Amino acid sequence: MSKGANQKLKLLYLTKIFREQTDEEHMLTIAEIIKKLSAYDVSADRKTLYTDFEELRHFGLDIISQQIGRQHYYYLGAREFELPELKLLVDSVQSAKFITAQKSQKLIKKLEGLVSKYEATQLQRQVYITGRVKTMNESIYYNVDKLHAALSADAQIQFQYYQWNVKKEMELRRGGKLYQVSPWGLMWDDEYYYLVAYDAETDKIKHYRVDKMLRIQITDQKRAGKERYQSFNLPDYTKRIFGMFSGEETKVTLEADNSMAGVLIDRFGKDIMLIPQDGGRFRATVDVAISDQFLGWIVALGTVKIVGPEAVVKKMQAKVSNLIADYC
Repeated sequence: MSKGANQKLKLLYLTKIFREQTDEEHMLTIAEIIKKLSAYDVSADRKTLYTDFEELRHFGLDIISQQIGRQHYYYLGAREFELPELKLLVDSVQSAKFITAQKSQKLIKKLEGLVSKYEATQLQRQVYITGRVKTMNESIYYNVDKLHAALSADAQIQFQYYQWNVKKEMELRRGGKLYQVSPWGLMWDDEYYYLVAYDAETDKIKHYRVDKMLRIQITDQKRAGKERYQSFNLPDYTKRIFGMFSGEETKVTLEADNSMAGVLIDRFGKDIMLIPQDGGRFRATVDVAISDQFLGWIVALGTVKIVGPEAVVKKMQAKVSNLIADYC
């Protein structure tokens, strides 16, 4: 038997064939495998293939043989990811707002390469989520990578920060002046990535939306604010901040119908104390950052009201009065 031009690549092409063209529902006979190898200009026979299969098994590939009637069939069994796991990942990629549509397609294409071409068709899914708007900033992936590099290097960073104006144009905040902060962590909230960092100018821990950060540069200055960050409770912070809009942190007492207990527990955690009141209602005192977003959340709930402190009650009353004025 004459050898093909790519004979030295035989095991690599065999691996490619098993990965891309076989699964539990799509098996190949020895004759079919020989034919597929010949398409890559690789020659093979039954005896040498048996040896090749053993070498691939020894390398870690789960080459399975199954007899149906008098015929033996072969396919790749266990893979790095099971199909249901990849479906979950694909759904997560498609539904994530911070991943652009273009990047979503590229990532899903890469995930398809982890299964056979037949199973890959099952990953070409479409997850529809009401009102979903994908981010338009393709650089977020590089931003995250650079931020991790800064965290590993224990270094401060500089960057510009932007917002959208009414003309739908990117507008640099602070007139384009560079922000310089000490990064201490990345967090995920309301489907966006945020950088948690120490700002030396204000001596505070602040957060910045990663997809709105531009031209991130790692400096040669060592991070500051370690003590501030160590006393900073990130899980509690995310409970207090609504939509990542900060405000003055205050203990607020809420009164609600008993049917709203689950809503408050979902938002503030099971550690909050629910104190029964008359009329099928309860009260709970929680730590929140007072912002328009928090007040709007209370309005939207309908059967929840703020009963203290008085300063926050007045802010709520002003909010409601403004809403009534806008629609009357």
